[in-house]
Amino acid sequence: MPDIVTLTMNPALDITTSTNRVVPTDKVRCGAPRRDPGGGGLNVARVLHVLGTPATAVFPSGGHTGRALEDLVATEGVGIRSLTIRGSTRESLTINENETGLQYRFVLPGPTVTAREQVACLDLVIEVASGADYVVVSGSLPPGVPADFYQQVADVVGDLGARVIVDTSGPALRQLRGGVFLVKPSIRELRDWTGRELSAIDDQVAAAREVIDRGISQVVVLSLGADGALLVTRDRDEYFPSVQVPVVSGVGAGDSMVAGVVCGLAQGRSLSDSVRYGIAAGAAMLQTPGTALCRRPDVERFYALLTDGSAAGTIVG
Repeated sequence: MPDIVTLTMNPALDITTSTNRVVPTDKVRCGAPRRDPGGGGLNVARVLHVLGTPATAVFPSGGHTGRALEDLVATEGVGIRSLTIRGSTRESLTINENETGLQYRFVLPGPTVTAREQVACLDLVIEVASGADYVVVSGSLPPGVPADFYQQVADVVGDLGARVIVDTSGPALRQLRGGVFLVKPSIRELRDWTGRELSAIDDQVAAAREVIDRGISQVVVLSLGADGALLVTRDRDEYFPSVQVPVVSGVGAGDSMVAGVVCGLAQGRSLSDSVRYGIAAGAAMLQTPGTALCRRPDVERFYALLTDGSAAGTIVG
């Protein structure tokens, strides 16, 4: 049985292309497209595979798009357990504008997942995650799925003894009540969650600790983007700087960070070192085009930079 299982309720076939300039009304001639599997949990599983830590990706799949997505994931060597649904898996489009360097991302809502299909997804997670150490629940929820679905997943997975890691936003994040080992919001998501500005680092730590004190999660890893990350537990807080790299594309950087953290934990690293490894993986993802995966040598190089004396974590509380 797999040690790590990921769940993606709203996967996508990600299409990336480029054009000189995006304009209204006129036809916009684009370059050759790149097609990659997409969706939070799928991206996490794919990056874990690159990092040499296998995972099994669970996701609903429908229509021609779903079959194309399954083929792409399988070709990469990632283990999958898909559930066939009636609706068609969504597509997402990223367009890089050559003249300005701007990036346009068009994200579709995904198919409606019926109540029966939701139950089948939960049953599949229970089957695949039996004996797993970590279950990563990541990404948005498709139409028809209630906002507390990820809490339902946490409830059933917790009964199996696996640690649950959640990376989501909006109502799905706000509906979490407990049973989560680690949650990874961005600073924007934490602001939305708490309704506060959280400009100062002390305020960010306090907001993260509120999540822990309410029993929602044991650990909060707060992504600060270019400013690094915060690790908060019940009894300590630690700040980690980012790795400054030229940004080719920001797509998938957060998912890559989650994969790095989970990879570190699965390999027995400390929480601090796992966060450093996550930051390194996120930085490596920034250097790849569109939804292309990060490269393991880049991850290891950035991790080495973060673990030397000049880039060590700082205790902030």
